[in-house]
Amino acid sequence: MQLLELIDKTVTGMEYELVDLEQAARGLLRVYIDFPASDEERSITVEDCEKISHQLTHVFTVENVNYERLEVSSPGLDRPLKKFADYVRFVGCEVTVKLRMPMASAANRKNFQGILHAPEGDKLKLEFEVNEGSALLEFSLADVDKARLVPQVNFRSRKA
Repeated sequence: MQLLELIDKTVTGMEYELVDLEQAARGLLRVYIDFPASDEERSITVEDCEKISHQLTHVFTVENVNYERLEVSSPGLDRPLKKFADYVRFVGCEVTVKLRMPMASAANRKNFQGILHAPEGDKLKLEFEVNEGSALLEFSLADVDKARLVPQVNFRSRKA
């Protein structure tokens, strides 16, 4: 079984979602987890990361996975969008998208920031600012190099 499949099976079996996996230098494995889309009100805590880390350590021992260190984390405020389901889940949110190749239909640009619209079929849609107006970019998941949520942070005091 591939490492990605092994981690995904373990994480989903514990009712979390595997967001991303990074294999870094010197045997470092970084695992990013979140709650499934049906549980959006909850945020990943240190205890959640600890629980997944503990379970993965046992699984890696049993499966004889070679690694030096394991880091388990939430995906953060600038969560990466990797799967088609991520684009569906975050419709209406502001995202940055970097395409693999410039789009002729969008003035040969590769980098965009805008609001995700509901996909139609396998076509993803992003509304972005152009000069004094806005335009709608249609692209597929295969066109995407990187995509992330734009963090929405309120720096106003909670005091009234």
